[in-house]
Amino acid sequence: MTAVDLGLRLHLALAAAGVLVALAAAPERRARWAGSLAATAAAAGLVTGLAAMAGTEGRLTLSTALPLAPLTLAPDRLGGLFMAIAGGVGLLAALFGIGYAHGPSSSATSWAAFVAFLPSVQLVPAAADVVSFLLVWEAMAITSTVLLLADHEHRPQVLSATRWYAVMTHLGFLALLAGFAVLVAESGGTTLDELARAVESHRQQGGRYHGALALLTIGFAAKAGLVPLHVWLPRAHPEAPSHVSAVMSGAMAGTGIYGLVLIAVRLMPEPPQWWALALVALGIASALYGILQASVATDVKRLLGYSTTENSGLMAIALGLAVLLRADGETGPADVALVACLMLAVSHAAFKTTLFLGAGSVVHATGERDLDRLGGLLPRMPWTATAFALGGLGAAALPVTAGFVSEWVLLQAIIHGARGEGRVVAVVMPLALAAVALTAGLALLTMVKAVGVAFLARGRSEAVATAREAPAPMVTAMLAGAGVLVLLGVAAGPLAVAVAGTVDARGILATSTAGLHLAAVDAGLEPVRLTGGVLVLTALVAGPAILLERRRPRRRTTLPWGCGGVRTSPRMEYTATSYAEPLVRVFGDALRPTRDVAVTRTDRAWFVVREVRFHQQLEDVVEQALYRPLQAVLNRTAELARGVQNGSIHRYLTYSLAALIAVLAAVSR
Repeated sequence: MTAVDLGLRLHLALAAAGVLVALAAAPERRARWAGSLAATAAAAGLVTGLAAMAGTEGRLTLSTALPLAPLTLAPDRLGGLFMAIAGGVGLLAALFGIGYAHGPSSSATSWAAFVAFLPSVQLVPAAADVVSFLLVWEAMAITSTVLLLADHEHRPQVLSATRWYAVMTHLGFLALLAGFAVLVAESGGTTLDELARAVESHRQQGGRYHGALALLTIGFAAKAGLVPLHVWLPRAHPEAPSHVSAVMSGAMAGTGIYGLVLIAVRLMPEPPQWWALALVALGIASALYGILQASVATDVKRLLGYSTTENSGLMAIALGLAVLLRADGETGPADVALVACLMLAVSHAAFKTTLFLGAGSVVHATGERDLDRLGGLLPRMPWTATAFALGGLGAAALPVTAGFVSEWVLLQAIIHGARGEGRVVAVVMPLALAAVALTAGLALLTMVKAVGVAFLARGRSEAVATAREAPAPMVTAMLAGAGVLVLLGVAAGPLAVAVAGTVDARGILATSTAGLHLAAVDAGLEPVRLTGGVLVLTALVAGPAILLERRRPRRRTTLPWGCGGVRTSPRMEYTATSYAEPLVRVFGDALRPTRDVAVTRTDRAWFVVREVRFHQQLEDVVEQALYRPLQAVLNRTAELARGVQNGSIHRYLTYSLAALIAVLAAVSR
């Protein structure tokens, strides 16, 4: 029995025990016991994934009562990578949930669903056949839907968010089911290896092959949150418990990316050019639209939800470019782009988990998600502020973090891939480079807003004044996530080499303990030296200022971030809305904001203003332009269809007679 065999069995056993404990434990012990078992099961999945990444083989077959072949779990190197990602995210989320879950999110149903949700996310990349894949995929969808409903009795908006999520995730499932059904019909088998062999032998039969490819892409893109299938993300994340949001964004969205990489690497190693172009187009649209919406959002969890769309877009760009470059004969840059896609998945899991857990800590302490009502949390919640700030550095792709390294690798693939002679590549590369650069700039502005407005300046509500640091399990999870983010950024070489090994990408070399050399494009990066240089430069700039400040007479200051001067009231400081106002004006045609200004004047003179109130609302443009009209058409169609069933037995008999005549007419032919 290999380490993978043992790990899969242990993982499932611990998860089953966790579900039973969640259902049977006393309420006061449920979070501690169920959370501990969930964390242990996630850790077992993490170790199993790492073993599979290292090349250890293993297989677990599960017999069912269905007239089908046994379910098979056998992760390869690529599946092991995404198992490890989901295991790490699940471990931190379960630890955080021990201190965070209270009220509806600590019920027996919620904990049982959470413990079942974690292994379903981890086992998607371990599935070796279509039936296993779809069953685990659906289990992931059902358990996450139950978790999203945790607080539906107290907040009506939870039901609306759950409806959107359930509809989108199950439409994606139907697309996957149809796509896999086409491939199974062609291959006559259900294992992924049989599907890959059938695709290779029937590649020239374009119609069915391209149809299956399009359906699978739709299903995976919906789970990854790519535009225009992203609408569930900004709705579901604000309403889900924060530790659940961390798993949904850091790990579950990654299963969609895993599916797309699976297509390009294993099922259909030479996809058609239109598929690569579609991926790049979807990626550019998702990256730009996601970060633009995040930059103007004031709900911190909605902001992070749109940020997930942005990061998924960057991964789609990298994967699409890898396919295009390989078809153009540029194998070196293609390998670098593919590695960049996987490194982006790893870094996204690290910083997005940290950010969602940090947002959960703020919600736990203040009950607020609106950045306009936060502020001044740094002295009250220093550990949360530190972890959230480091997560923001990763999301903004700044040095010392894995986010910087992964986007640097992507930029190297774009810059060196642009030297190819293909016309399509020559057109696509500049567009991709511009999109990545603009996305990085907007991401920096977004994270400065989130960190600065939430933790600096003055508090803007009573809840902030009474906020206290999170309990020890929550702080430990947040700091661990931030530490992993920094560690992966510093140890760029080992990370890139490990990731490259999962897809047999050559030309990725570790030049030292932490350094990274991309031999295929002759580019190198030394994160330790870069970090040291940044620290030295910071010391040279800040050191003299600190020394001069110490020599001056001490004066009383109460404002961490004064925006150029001392403010006597929080109303005089920047809010998230005012900070993003220039972006709203610049991108007004794309965002289409709705503004309302109410001016209250005094009774004595019309020109004396007593109060001015400004209200701005930003809706999802894609939802308003695409889904709302479609929803209206479906509602009208449903209303018309109701006339068919009016309770008349005579009409029902007429329907039966007409159906019988139609069947007889068809058979007689």
